[in-house]
Amino acid sequence: MAEGDQPIIENNVGEGHSLRPKTGATRDGVPLALNRPPSPDLEPWIARIMVAIADAPDDAVNEGWLCNDAGYVRTAIGADWTAGTADGPLEIRDESFLCGQHSKSMPLRYVGGIKVAGVMLRPGSINALWGIDDGTLLDRITVGFDDGELTRLYEPGISPEDWLLSIENWFRHYIAKSASRTPDKLSQKFEVASFADPNQSITEFADINGVTARTLQRIIKRDFGLTPKQVMRRARTLDLAAKLCGVSDVEEDEDIYLRFFDQSHQIREFIAFFGRTPREFLLTRQGLLTLSLEIRQARRLEILHRIAPDAIRPWMKEEFVTLSARPA
Repeated sequence: MAEGDQPIIENNVGEGHSLRPKTGATRDGVPLALNRPPSPDLEPWIARIMVAIADAPDDAVNEGWLCNDAGYVRTAIGADWTAGTADGPLEIRDESFLCGQHSKSMPLRYVGGIKVAGVMLRPGSINALWGIDDGTLLDRITVGFDDGELTRLYEPGISPEDWLLSIENWFRHYIAKSASRTPDKLSQKFEVASFADPNQSITEFADINGVTARTLQRIIKRDFGLTPKQVMRRARTLDLAAKLCGVSDVEEDEDIYLRFFDQSHQIREFIAFFGRTPREFLLTRQGLLTLSLEIRQARRLEILHRIAPDAIRPWMKEEFVTLSARPA
């Protein structure tokens, strides 16, 4: 293997075409995204920014899932995507699009490799930036908004980090031009609570933050598209999925399992979100979903002060700074 190359990873789903990671990999070689917190001035709206690049033959057909607990703006380049949204199959190529949060996993078929940049939005940011409630976009994708400038930020040969910097700058100008308000801070606190303890009492959270249960229900439904209890259920299940995909802190393994009453409860919850049992999920481990869950887990552990933003994460093959210097 030439110096600097990443191992070729065979998918165990779809037609089994190989992916060659370019922006990072787990210890066993599954592709990862270069992802980090945004610039401080963008933090009120943006939770994280990412670029994922993995080469594959142009005719490679792969199938995977998306399951995010945050809204996203994504730019997909050089591949044909078909997403199974709540409105039916949606075809995407060489454009930017706005993704709502997920109440369950969304099937995704893509032809070619992976070349995507994304901005993970804080709860309520879709409403603050575009006047759309997160609930309206639950399990949906909106294309055709004024995305031309954003899509054209990608240029052949641009480095992943330069792509991220240009996206940040685009958002900086957009926010200033539109005079966007900042999202509700209660939603931000609730998101952190779901990261720290997804079994936390909803009533206790409302009392601690000085709001009524009805007010909390209304705000969380608006900014997450789900009820507070559903948000906690999703957080618990995504933590388990991340553990099964190998992108979790092993020190949390026991706690993750203890969040479920018993094995039957764990299986029921997992089937509700992924349509399969944890064992079936593990046997068909998804590279695309692993990539997505890793972004969430990195942010979660940083917010909980479990890892530093510039640390090599427990599941990483090598630090991102080396990988980001390579040409796209």
